[in-house]
Parts: sequence; C-alpha cells; structure tokens
Amino acid sequence: MFKAWTDPDHLVHWWGPKGFTNTFHEFALKPGGVWRFVMQGPDGGDNENQSVFVEVLKPERIVFEHVSAPRFLVTVTFTEHAGKTRLTWRMLFDSVAECDQVRRFAVDANEQNFDRLQAQLAKMA
Repeated sequence: MFKAWTDPDHLVHWWGPKGFTNTFHEFALKPGGVWRFVMQGPDGGDNENQSVFVEVLKPERIVFEHVSAPRFLVTVTFTEHAGKTRLTWRMLFDSVAECDQVRRFAVDANEQNFDRLQAQLAKMA
C-alpha cells in the first residue's frame, strides 16, 4: 500500500474521487518536497493542487500540507493489522468553520478516493 501512495506512476491512477483524472507536474517525496498537480473533474474543470511534504517515514507515515485552497494538513498512517494494512487518514484544519465547509464534500470524495485505491492495489497484486 505504501508504494501505491509514494510511486507517482501508481498514485496518478487512483488519486481523487470517481471520474477525476490527474496530471502531475511535480512530485518530490521528501520533507519540504512539493507535490503539484491538476485534477481534471468529470465536468471538464481543472482543479490546481499543491502540497508540501512534511514527513515521509517508510512504511509507516506520510504527512503533507495542502497549501492551495482549502488549506489543511493530512497525516496518513499505515499499520499492520491481522496480516493486512490499516490506513488512517486525518485532515487538520485551521478552524472548525473551514473543516465544516470541506466536510460537505470531502467525506464522500475521500470514500471514492479509497475505492479507487483499492482497485489500484488489486492491479498491483
């Protein structure tokens, strides 16, 4: 699972909700490294994204700050559980209001994102 998150050749295929595609412009997986990409929505709209990696601890944790709007900090942890990998995803916002605004779409979007991750993992097996 860590490879699916850290290899842009895999990440590009599953990142984002159902129907979205990605164009990665920069992916420097190291503290201070930049991840810059465009998510193309099914409606044809482009969503510019930029994040900065804060921590990369193989194979346990990835922390990145999404510096384009809306701003938030993501911590992804990978732990072994009964012979499988348990993924924990946390998003930290500067305010409750920002969190509430993003929550309206992010919960469903993240579920779709993880469904796409599961399909990519099956292809990688």
